[in-house]
Amino acid sequence: MLDLRPLTDTIGTEVCGIDLTEPIAAADFDRIVRAWLDTTLLLFRSQSMTPAQQIAFSRRFGELMVYTRSENALKDYPEILVLSNVKQDGKPIGAAVSSRYWHSDGHFLKCPPSATFLYGIEVPPRDGDTWFANTQAAYDALPASTRRRIDGRKVIISRVKSLPYNYPERPPATDEQRAAWPDMAQPLVRTHPITGRKALYMGGNVPWNVEGMPEAESDILIPELQAFAIQPQFLYVHRWRAGDALLWDNRSSIHRATAYDQVNHRRRVHRTSIAGDEAY
Repeated sequence: MLDLRPLTDTIGTEVCGIDLTEPIAAADFDRIVRAWLDTTLLLFRSQSMTPAQQIAFSRRFGELMVYTRSENALKDYPEILVLSNVKQDGKPIGAAVSSRYWHSDGHFLKCPPSATFLYGIEVPPRDGDTWFANTQAAYDALPASTRRRIDGRKVIISRVKSLPYNYPERPPATDEQRAAWPDMAQPLVRTHPITGRKALYMGGNVPWNVEGMPEAESDILIPELQAFAIQPQFLYVHRWRAGDALLWDNRSSIHRATAYDQVNHRRRVHRTSIAGDEAY
């Protein structure tokens, strides 16, 4: 029997009594979707899915999209991105390091994914957690004067600018990367296309530039908003168990991965991304 349990007061719902390999009654699925829209994050424990079953369940939330490097895709299943430190025949089977900074998936795309589904097949016994923040709850908690100040503004998301912040160990962007990574203007406050609720939409640790705002002012405002959004009252920290599956709404949350012992422990996680619309 379906049972929905809040993970925290502000973010997340654990969905109990559901086997994702089995058909889900329409009424139960409607309740699951409503919980996802209301709390931005769903947790399903003790799952055992094949790649085809993961793809089929993900598609119930919309068409799938692929925007990552093909060499990290699961063989025969291009819709699935493999996040893993495992090697076969001396070659990585996927991306070994997930993004360890606050972000919303595909923020740099004109039409970012609406949702991300992550299924943990092998997980380390400790560390390697995933942190989430509800950016709708954060927006609602802002002072009215701040909401008025930022409503209608656009923020310039630059993969080139973010590179030294997110990956300081890597070399600067090449001319080829600069050409392939155009800046993307996104709404600083995003309106959810289904619920109509507003959310902060400037994840990361980069002092993004606000369109039409002096850079000195923008460099203060954006870090203040980023710090506000990740206060403890808006957070959920997921400590993985094998068989866990998470579905989150990229339109109303940000997240980040954390490090683990990649030498002594294995991790193998499969990710699918649900296509979204242009943010407004």
